[in-house]
Amino acid sequence: MNKTVIITGGSRGIGAATSRVLAKQGYNVCINFINNEAAASQLCDEIKQDGGRAMICKADVSIEADVESLFEAANAEFGTVTHLVNNVGILFEKTDFTQITAERFMKVMNINVLSAFLCSKAFVRQKNKDGAIVNVSSAASRTGSPFEYVDYASSKGAVDSLTKGLSIELAAKNIRVNCVRPGFIETDIHADGGEPDRVKRLSSQIPLQRGGKPEEVANAIAWLLSDEASYATGSFVDIAGGR
Repeated sequence: MNKTVIITGGSRGIGAATSRVLAKQGYNVCINFINNEAAASQLCDEIKQDGGRAMICKADVSIEADVESLFEAANAEFGTVTHLVNNVGILFEKTDFTQITAERFMKVMNINVLSAFLCSKAFVRQKNKDGAIVNVSSAASRTGSPFEYVDYASSKGAVDSLTKGLSIELAAKNIRVNCVRPGFIETDIHADGGEPDRVKRLSSQIPLQRGGKPEEVANAIAWLLSDEASYATGSFVDIAGGR
């Protein structure tokens, strides 16, 4: 079977790790990015040098026209997209919720939630039946991230609900929809929040006493996409060190 996957926000962190893992498993990988073309190109070249097949595509996946162009590009290069990883996500500097502006809240919701909705819709429209989607949520959907990122946590709670609803609605089409919920993972998203060493600072609060690696999340995503998880849909895999 020809396997083609789109990974939104695929050029860094969990997305980049997932791109590498899936390429090694024989997927054609479409690496989506919005700003960092250099990182996306470097990753694409790395995959190709290792014998994999990859392409990059710039698209703002919170805009429907960009999503359509993303799928058209992947289709033109590799054929029908068979798998989707809704990974793209943003957060801003941590703050009390009263300091979060409506503009910031809506931007987080658009990038983190609307993107997953639009990409899933485009995926189902062109795939129609048989396939798999994995949404990347966060342990924040369970904790609420008080005094830090209530907007980010709210968006991830919405991703959880989207996962559950789509998994039931698409089951008859044999399109499986599952979700991973990472905890404190060592990626540069924490720098976006103003604290690059956040994982190290909070490691003592994690039962396993350490932060996670992007590859550990990527391996779970790969399993949920695979035929080995053929009876799993509407499932949530917490990868948070016991937190």
